[in-house]
Amino acid sequence: MSIYIKERATLLDRALRSILVDQTTKPSELVLVEDGPLTEELYRVIDKYKSIFPSFISVKLPANVGLGRALNAGLNRCRNEWVTRMDSDDISLPTRFEKQLEYIRAHPDIDVLGCALGEFETDEHIVMSVKACPASVDSYIKFRSPVNHPTVFFRKSSVLRAGSYQHCPFMEDYHLWIRMYAADMKITSMPDILYLFKMDRNTQKRRGGITYIKSELMIQKLLLDSGIISRFNYCTNIMLRCGGRLLPGSFRAFLYRFFFRQ
Repeated sequence: MSIYIKERATLLDRALRSILVDQTTKPSELVLVEDGPLTEELYRVIDKYKSIFPSFISVKLPANVGLGRALNAGLNRCRNEWVTRMDSDDISLPTRFEKQLEYIRAHPDIDVLGCALGEFETDEHIVMSVKACPASVDSYIKFRSPVNHPTVFFRKSSVLRAGSYQHCPFMEDYHLWIRMYAADMKITSMPDILYLFKMDRNTQKRRGGITYIKSELMIQKLLLDSGIISRFNYCTNIMLRCGGRLLPGSFRAFLYRFFFRQ
């Protein structure tokens, strides 16, 4: 998990409680990356859970470096082969770890395992939409990230062998999955909703502009260079995905809600 100064302490508290207190199967350690200096309120929440969870490892970065670099710093401190992700303002449902670990034991050939997530705005008990990813990613990865990033379990050795997270703002995870897929590593998802994702009304409105377009171009080039898509797919994806980043924010949010979610 990575945290930075703009996060809300109440949401961090709920996120940490969901994985350190409420899980039916507890983690053996938590690696929390402090991506630059934090607020006093955030530090108080961190100290609270350090006092009740002995294997709480803080990785303190002197300045904010962004999600990809922060996750790499945290991954280097993880002592286990299987690592699970979690965002600092979301909620893992109580049986998440138990059910994902059961799946991993039953399917020892996989390298990355995600699950479906429910999206909520203010009340975690009111799920506004569901984002599920397919078990087979062969077609899906050509156009969209094949797993929900904050829901994944992955093999540390496989991620490191694929080059770990690399600089691709807002799409570091998609960039990683493409490289792992191209290296014949197995990526899949469970259909179970085991995770709640905090979604505010402005999230999709903000997902546009030149930075997103640059990252889209990096993603499409990687897909093409890896042999995952054809040049025709490359041109089509650029028109659709980059074009979508240029739409007015409110219209992009409308398309997101009604065409890309259940």
